[in-house]
Amino acid sequence: MRIGIDLGGTKIEAIALGNDGSTLARERVATPRAFRETIDAIAGLVARLEGATGRTGTVGIGIPGTVVPSTGLVKNANSTWLIGEPLPAALGSALGRPVRVENDANCFALSEATDGAAAGAGVVFGVIMGTGVGGGIVLNGRVHRGRNLIGGEWGHNPLPWPSVDEVPGPPCYCGLHGCIESWISGPAVAAEFTRVTGRPVTTPDLIAAAEAGDLEASAARDRFFRRTARSLATIINLLDPDVIVLGGGMSNIPGLVDAVCAEVPRWVFSDTVTTPIVRHRHGDSSGVRGAAWLWGPHEAT
Repeated sequence: MRIGIDLGGTKIEAIALGNDGSTLARERVATPRAFRETIDAIAGLVARLEGATGRTGTVGIGIPGTVVPSTGLVKNANSTWLIGEPLPAALGSALGRPVRVENDANCFALSEATDGAAAGAGVVFGVIMGTGVGGGIVLNGRVHRGRNLIGGEWGHNPLPWPSVDEVPGPPCYCGLHGCIESWISGPAVAAEFTRVTGRPVTTPDLIAAAEAGDLEASAARDRFFRRTARSLATIINLLDPDVIVLGGGMSNIPGLVDAVCAEVPRWVFSDTVTTPIVRHRHGDSSGVRGAAWLWGPHEAT
């Protein structure tokens, strides 16, 4: 059995998977805002899942950040109370077994590569487009972290092939201007619409207005589609993956996949572009399932 933990900023979700990927048990709790309480909450979830199934399992955890291998400490976590803390060691001690900790975007990519929309593909690029923009790379069933632990962080490259009115681009929290995240994340799309039209709006309301025929909203949605296509074209030019899987809230916008697939070939350095660009299969469950799959086929208990 494999146990996966998705350690989010507001909730912690846990799942127990059988070796065939079937869900044996599932539970979630609110995320405490302190490190020691977070450890206790995860230990409690694992104990309850194992009690419900009558089995013990390996434990994998997805976090909104990463663990530095040389120190075992968390860095770059949105959940700031994790930063600088020895998360793997503390959890291993609390659970009495080794645990594996991975970035949540990498968990998404691993889930979809294992038994999701990219199952069986050798090279998978998993996209997260929501309140931020990130991603993960899976090569032959294994997460590719990279030397600097930023493999797949396409959201902090500049928007490619910008038009005159897209330069220098909006400021990004990373300190630069014009990052992909500052153009195609949910908040960015809504913010640009307000800059252009003077109409404050949320992203869901903007998309609803576009679906209802609002011309300004439709134009904003189409700009989002085209910018996403340009951005993904650079992934194909650089990595040439077997499959690109779209995830996060923005991936659910109607028409996105068709529009991107139609636009991408214009920007790819090839006379043929056959890369499948598909929506996720497991949706919001991809993160927690990917955490469980951090333990390979022959490692589960």
